[in-house]
Amino acid sequence: MALIDIKIGELSEHVAKAATALKDGYVVVAPLESSYALVADAFFHDAVRALHVLRGDSLGVSAQVLIGNKTAIDGIAREISEPARALAENFWPGLLSLNLKPQRGLNWDLGDGQQLDSFSVRVPSAEFILQLAKVHGPLAIASVAPAGKAPVTDPAQITFSDIEVAAIFSAGPLAQGPASTVVACDDDKPRIVRVGAISAEQITAIAPDISEQ
Repeated sequence: MALIDIKIGELSEHVAKAATALKDGYVVVAPLESSYALVADAFFHDAVRALHVLRGDSLGVSAQVLIGNKTAIDGIAREISEPARALAENFWPGLLSLNLKPQRGLNWDLGDGQQLDSFSVRVPSAEFILQLAKVHGPLAIASVAPAGKAPVTDPAQITFSDIEVAAIFSAGPLAQGPASTVVACDDDKPRIVRVGAISAEQITAIAPDISEQ
């Protein structure tokens, strides 16, 4: 399995290698802001399924989606409220995850068998994966760590074989940091689901009608 140090050489070349692997249906490992994640093409069903198998996820667990810019949500989400757009405008790229309703007829399965009329999406600020999302399109991601386990911040702790992932794109050990703040905008009552890097006060300053729950 290739271990690629993205701090050496041209970032664009590393991004191109990752994009090629994703288009061919492989899973890769890439750095987020403060942890490592498994990454697949959001529309490649077998790759997303492999991502969940590698994590040992139960059936019905849905991967998060990363996109390269805020305007891309219009192609994958419907009924986007003004508060959701305002939050995206102010906090993307960054550690804000929005739960939105998917466009009907999307040819994807994030792990829930399209049973959930909701998905989580954000624009990351970590440069490598942001550029990958811009070049490739929507990415399905999940933490390298199994559910309930601490995030993996050191690529030396990642032990997948070359049969399981095509490559690990390494930025070296990452500084620990907060999780993303999650805001649900997939029903008539938008609400804060989890407070993380962005405080509830910051959210309600932009969208006062969002409740703190």
